[in-house]
Amino acid sequence: MERTTCAIVGGGPAGMVLGLMLARAGIAVTVLEKHGDFLRDFRGDTVHASTIRLIDELGLGREFRELPQSRLQTIGFPSDDGMYVIGDVGKLREPYNYIAMVPQWDLLNLLADAGRTEPTYTLRMNTEVTGLLRRDSKVIGVRYRTADGVEGELHADLTVACDGRTSLLREQAGLVPEQFPVPLDAWWFRLPRREDESGVAGSLRLGFADGNMALAITREGFYQVALLAQKGIDPRLRAEGLEAFRERIRRAMPWLADRVGAIKSMDDVKMLDVKVNRLHQWHTDGLLCIGDAAHAMSPIGGIGINLAVQDATATARLLAEPLRQGRVGEADLAKVRRRRWLPMVVAQGLQRLLHRAVLEPVLTGKRNTYPRGPALATRLFPPLRAVPAYVVAIGVRPEHAPDFARRV
Repeated sequence: MERTTCAIVGGGPAGMVLGLMLARAGIAVTVLEKHGDFLRDFRGDTVHASTIRLIDELGLGREFRELPQSRLQTIGFPSDDGMYVIGDVGKLREPYNYIAMVPQWDLLNLLADAGRTEPTYTLRMNTEVTGLLRRDSKVIGVRYRTADGVEGELHADLTVACDGRTSLLREQAGLVPEQFPVPLDAWWFRLPRREDESGVAGSLRLGFADGNMALAITREGFYQVALLAQKGIDPRLRAEGLEAFRERIRRAMPWLADRVGAIKSMDDVKMLDVKVNRLHQWHTDGLLCIGDAAHAMSPIGGIGINLAVQDATATARLLAEPLRQGRVGEADLAKVRRRRWLPMVVAQGLQRLLHRAVLEPVLTGKRNTYPRGPALATRLFPPLRAVPAYVVAIGVRPEHAPDFARRV
């Protein structure tokens, strides 16, 4: 019988950070990731200041800064004449006064390499979890299937669901999240990048026109582009056809107009069904949900990846000792939810406010520009820009690496 102390399902930011920290506590941990690598498009790339500080505390700061990245120091919204700036991250205390745009696969590979140096750490790629193992009402591990069809069971004292917003483990445990209305969806695709075009990998450009928003992330050799538009219009958008979709991109980002022909069919466009939801109970006996499995976030502000990392850090600090002693119980699991509830509620509240007050009127055609009030207030009183900058880049109740996980 295969056995570990902690089985972590999902090799995203939450799962990889939690696995590394618990392994550094000397706990046997197995991370199960269904893909063979981390090289997937359309994943969150914003690494906020609180996460950069955490990476430094883990002793990985030098390696992290060697990854291809760009730095963002302003928070705002695109407009016809530039950008409405409402937050200035550069006003925060150095050296954590920026948001890094880093390809997520590079960050995950960095965390995986660090984990492999720990004797109690196991990362199993190409291993898809297919269900929960139970003894009476207690979760005692997972069933899995490898890429070559081999099925097996992994028993564990604790199973942590880091398997994202469509979490299979959350569903099988009967944990149902509360859903909130969202005004937008996102359509992701690639466009070619010419050799003569400057730009640091990870840098971000924004565009806005006629009720459509677009953002382009600079990659090595291509642009990763998203169209943001009114929620629920995917069937209509696809019925309008390929040329109409290309025209939306031309209007929002004229500088990409000469290459939208690279979108050969609507099959090249991947729709993200944007959700904002949260569990009111994050655990059942033997199982804990964190990250997107506990609270799906809107892409606005790029907060999701950082909340997930903060969840993982709190989980490691609160559960390492109970796991060492083999006595982790529901009362221990409930502490994670209590610790992380307020930061999650504040972040989701901010996103929902921006959805209602800023994005929905624009995307539905009720207003052809963003409200100028916040930008005007922060322009007249520049110190105000530090408030939204801190809330986004640092967050409420930022977590620090526990002593057992730190390295010089």
